[in-house]
Amino acid sequence: MAKGKDKSGRLSVFKGREARLNKAVFHILALKGPHTLYALLGEIRRQKGLLKTRDSVLRRRMEALEKLDYLMKVGTAKTRWGYNTPLYHLTPRAELAIALNKTDLDRFVKEADYHQLISMLDVFKSS
Repeated sequence: MAKGKDKSGRLSVFKGREARLNKAVFHILALKGPHTLYALLGEIRRQKGLLKTRDSVLRRRMEALEKLDYLMKVGTAKTRWGYNTPLYHLTPRAELAIALNKTDLDRFVKEADYHQLISMLDVFKSS
């Protein structure tokens, strides 16, 4: 097997320096629904290895993910101090990225039935 072959199928959102934080954000929003930035920061800091995550780092990451259409603002919530802060939620693009990250494509191609393969082929041909 070629060096790095097992990592070649990963999506770009789950590669590089920001991959761990992206996965944490996606995981929390997928399980618990819309969150504000600071509520999300509190959840992230409970995870091993992300204890010292700064709010400015998370804010930049959230803005980048929103620009790449992985997150969207779905409303606002009032803070303790009376300010309105946006609620973030996953877009369908992020949900698909999570599903594809969990799927072993070799196994899918081997085990999928005829109709699943045809529908996936149509999706890839149209893009």
